[in-house]
Amino acid sequence: MNLTTNRFFKLLAQTVAVLSLVTIFISLGLWQLDRARDLKSSLTVSKPELVAPVALATVAKPLESLGEKGLNTNVIAIGNYVANYKVPNQRDSNGSISDWEGALLQINPTDAILVLRGLWSDRLKNPEIAMSTKVSVSGILTPAQYDDRAINAPGVISRLDSSVLVSTTDLNLYDGFINALDEIANSSQVDRQRIPFTPTINARIPGLYWQHLSYVVIWWLMAGVVLYLPLYQRRVRA
Repeated sequence: MNLTTNRFFKLLAQTVAVLSLVTIFISLGLWQLDRARDLKSSLTVSKPELVAPVALATVAKPLESLGEKGLNTNVIAIGNYVANYKVPNQRDSNGSISDWEGALLQINPTDAILVLRGLWSDRLKNPEIAMSTKVSVSGILTPAQYDDRAINAPGVISRLDSSVLVSTTDLNLYDGFINALDEIANSSQVDRQRIPFTPTINARIPGLYWQHLSYVVIWWLMAGVVLYLPLYQRRVRA
């Protein structure tokens, strides 16, 4: 085997190695790009469809995370309000900031769910509703908030999240809350201003999304470096 043949096979081996590494790095970049797209699409909160409400128990269970089946679903629950809370400094989907009223609806002897009833300023508008009053609530089953807007205190909760109530009740709590669209008590519809509210995606999600995109840049940069190195070595030798 002569010198020319040796150089040919050496060059061929180097070319195959370089192209293999470039292919691997580009594939890894595409994989991270797909993961970023999947993450973004899976965590997009869609606008709820106002179809006939379904029973809460058919799409969610207490002490379990709110799954895709229940997320953003129009549900109905019947029970008694056993506590109400001021939820300060909340922003609705129109950008208005106000204090809201949350209430704990006990739906059976062991289980309860948090309900967003309306504005805190309207809390005395329906004095006929007492703890003994059976209330039918229909509304959108919404994921819990993650960002505190205030400090937890007696009668005040920092966010719409049942986890902040765990230490105050022995009831089994549902994840998330019901954004009430309608309440019926004593066979009459409760007159309240309802809150136009679209849940905010967990703040950790954008970080994960951009992290995946940064990996795309890194892998493709590595592919570019691998392609450039042989050219650089030729320039140095020349």
